[in-house]
Amino acid sequence: MNIQLYISKKNFDVQKAERYFKERRIKVQVMDLKKHKLGERELQVMAKGVGLSGLIDRDDKKVIEHPAAHCSLDSALRDYIIECPWLLKSPIVRNGNKCTIGYQPEVWDAWAKEG
Repeated sequence: MNIQLYISKKNFDVQKAERYFKERRIKVQVMDLKKHKLGERELQVMAKGVGLSGLIDRDDKKVIEHPAAHCSLDSALRDYIIECPWLLKSPIVRNGNKCTIGYQPEVWDAWAKEG
């Protein structure tokens, strides 16, 4: 299992996700989106399940002020997300081509059983 944890801001879900993997002694590669820009392939994998608009954190006051919160065009959203990764919900947990957004331990348990 090759787990990557993408975080843009520390919140309770990020802390719970970090604790979840630490307690189970699962190696995690933490990618801070403030320092690491997303690649096109990474963004495709993340958007495959929920779509690009599902990745945007519309509960954050700073994000609501950004044009991406009101945009529905995938091409424009893709550009906004690549330029401003702080728009994304957090945490995003990636295991190969599978990806979850938020705290979803039942999905992560299924990944662990698969190998």
